[in-house]
Amino acid sequence: MTYKVAIVGTGADPNSPDAEGFAMAYRHAGAYTRLDSCELVGCADIVRENAEQFAERWDIPAANVFEETREMLAAVEPDIVSVCVPPHVHAPVVMEVARGESVRAIHCEKPMATTWEDCREMVELCEQRDVKLTFNHQRRFAGPFTRAKQELDSGTIGTLERVELGGDNLFDFGSHLFDLCGYFTDQSRAEWVLAGIDYSEENIQFGAHNENMAIAQWRYENGVYGLAATGDEGMLSCMLRLVGSDGVLEIGGEEEPLRAQVGGEWRTLDSDGDTVHGPKGSLVEAAKQRVAARVPMLSAERARTATFIDRAIADVVDAVETDTESVLCASNALQATELIFACWESARRRTRVDLPLEIADNPLESMVEEGELLAD
Repeated sequence: MTYKVAIVGTGADPNSPDAEGFAMAYRHAGAYTRLDSCELVGCADIVRENAEQFAERWDIPAANVFEETREMLAAVEPDIVSVCVPPHVHAPVVMEVARGESVRAIHCEKPMATTWEDCREMVELCEQRDVKLTFNHQRRFAGPFTRAKQELDSGTIGTLERVELGGDNLFDFGSHLFDLCGYFTDQSRAEWVLAGIDYSEENIQFGAHNENMAIAQWRYENGVYGLAATGDEGMLSCMLRLVGSDGVLEIGGEEEPLRAQVGGEWRTLDSDGDTVHGPKGSLVEAAKQRVAARVPMLSAERARTATFIDRAIADVVDAVETDTESVLCASNALQATELIFACWESARRRTRVDLPLEIADNPLESMVEEGELLAD
């Protein structure tokens, strides 16, 4: 079967000198064109010029270019839709797409949404409509993380006792790391969160607030503890650290993508040629790309090494084909996002927050709007 795929939120062509952001729609499109089972049939963007450039790049008929999502859904009747708009409009766009009669699956960029209520409503509507909703936490398919999970499951570091995460922030970048914490703890639910944050300087990324620094701890139902330290001066020198009863695994450090300490000695572990950010290129791949440059676009996409997004979207499509649940499913994303909002809620209340989280808003955004955080 061939699945008809549409994209909402094309963004500007990344090759354009005026382009801003990461043009995630182009990465999603490249992933779909690698699959025999998928055909790009339509796109929508509120900036028509962007949508037209996207359509030309991916050979989408001009008649299937739209500014309005609803019109696109009615006209091209897609089976799968990628949503690549900014986080603050994820919820309304996802819910509009979910109401499309033909839609079977929605693959949305991360983070989920900018309020906790929106996150839950997106998931609830998709469940009601029997639409598979996934989020692009593509690092689950990165070699350093998958190898670390294998080492953890095989008992290399004994019993997992604590997961530690570092990085720029809890929300934009941290959504990946909280999701990976769920991966390593087998999706055990968190029981409580205690956190403090700094927002002394305005920090808006892709239209959403992020703290400058944060320190947080939490506990999962399976007894594993969590620790987060974000910001430029965070105390962690790696992305993720798994602390076990018999050793430690560090992922995304300054020197190696993955290393283990067992018996007091550190050793580098193979991660199938991947870094935490993407697959490493090779001379063979470079040669393939030179050849592919002389043949149609589709060949060029298939000639390159599969990125983490390629692997993620292949998993999403496979879940549609087999009617199974992707590891990128909304329930996993919801667990990760609950921890993020709970950290901010703990900072707002200045106390520990027990879960499940019972708020509707975005605590960080509310505190910023009420003038509680920015320095004078």
